Amino acid sequence: MTPDQKLALIKRNTAEIVTEDELVKLLQSKKQPAVYLGTAITGRPHIGYYVWVLKLADFLQAGFKVKLLLADLHGALDNTPWDVLEKRYNYYYTVIPLMFNSIGVDTKNFEMVKGSSFQLDKKYFLDLMKLSTMVTAHDAQRAGSEVVKYGENPKLGGLLYPLMQALDEEYLKVDIQYGGVDQRKILMFARENLPRRGYQPRIEIMTPLIPGLVGKKMSASDPKSKIDLLDDEKTVQEKVKGAYCEEGIVQDNGVLAFASHVIMTLKQDHKQTLLIERPSKFGGNLEFKTAVELERAFISKQLHPLDLKNAVAREINTLLTPFRKNRTKLEKIAQEAYA
Repeated sequence: MTPDQKLALIKRNTAEIVTEDELVKLLQSKKQPAVYLGTAITGRPHIGYYVWVLKLADFLQAGFKVKLLLADLHGALDNTPWDVLEKRYNYYYTVIPLMFNSIGVDTKNFEMVKGSSFQLDKKYFLDLMKLSTMVTAHDAQRAGSEVVKYGENPKLGGLLYPLMQALDEEYLKVDIQYGGVDQRKILMFARENLPRRGYQPRIEIMTPLIPGLVGKKMSASDPKSKIDLLDDEKTVQEKVKGAYCEEGIVQDNGVLAFASHVIMTLKQDHKQTLLIERPSKFGGNLEFKTAVELERAFISKQLHPLDLKNAVAREINTLLTPFRKNRTKLEKIAQEAYA
């Protein structure tokens, strides 16, 4: 794969790259760059996580070393009870590989890293203390404002969250940090403040957030807005059927967004089309090769919301097959982590 091909793959479905020029130089100069994404082990993983799983798969295909930080200490700083941290870490550590398995990705160059495995080291802690003397409380709180649950009376731990996320770039030895657009303030905070500790700023890459099923950000804390990885086939069908999906409307349409960002990306990668099954009296079946084709048909009302929902539910249930094969084991771990 040429540097230009790698660039095109990394850029697809992204919202922002800071900066693209730096990314181009990296691809031209380094044989195997490294990228990481951090996920705090807070709420139960849901199908919205497939957005970043697919992007990490793009990095793998482009020849990157990919690191997923399972941020247990960040989870505690964001109000996850300390006594369930290890249990939630175990759940994430178990289900995330199944997500990659479900999309058929080679994970030879993929690594999951536990946050506390290096964040409790003396050198890291000293770096954190030094950085805390260089950053104001105002700037730290602003950086984490779209990610950390501060509430009316913010705790000190939440202010440490963005400082640690910045330092993670250095200690994980990566060239790029990747996250959703809700992470933008923290990512820019890292670029601004790592040089103050004598470290190089990293490239920051962001993908958009997809709406939940009720027309807002998909949230692990709102069962109605998301489909859990362990939902059974009937539950998936019922949740998708009841989801917000107004005819011809793209905005806040979680069903269409998931179809465009996840399902159509997978279809293109596997050189397949998305089949929309319809009775002949309603025009017969439709097939789509790209997300653009799908969205155009929906906007023009050639594609009815119910037909789209039926197809999306079918595709989600196919994706979740590996989880159902391990359902008893996963339910037990989930119950311990999220009782």
